Amino acid sequence: MILPIVAYGDAVLKKEAKDIDKDYPKLKELIDNMYETMYGAYGVGLAAPQVGLAIRLFLVDTSPFADDEDLSEKESEQMKNFKKTFINAQILEEEGEEWAFNEGCLSIPDVREDVFRKPKLKFNIKMKILIHMLKNTMA
Repeated sequence: MILPIVAYGDAVLKKEAKDIDKDYPKLKELIDNMYETMYGAYGVGLAAPQVGLAIRLFLVDTSPFADDEDLSEKESEQMKNFKKTFINAQILEEEGEEWAFNEGCLSIPDVREDVFRKPKLKFNIKMKILIHMLKNTMA
């Protein structure tokens, strides 16, 4: 089911998102609906607050970038295979030289800007454990 995407200015986008656990109500259904919503809006990422839920959950699928001519074969393969669900993710460390990428946001339609990011991120381990548990229950 495609969920409504909240627009910039909505209060939920300003709230601090809360951690969840594997027993969060209808978690698998929510994740499936968020992927359907993201793809329906031609997005490559979507966070739960963007669909009105102040929880720490976001999705990323970089496969649309896999055909970029500027990518090496290895980079293209990584992009093609990067479809992840992140739960309770906390960035512990960022590494590398910042680079710019022109991005849009599903909550701010028709606006694009260069966003500067570092190429490597290290996340907390709790999130990885929860994702592994979810993969086993969603298969």
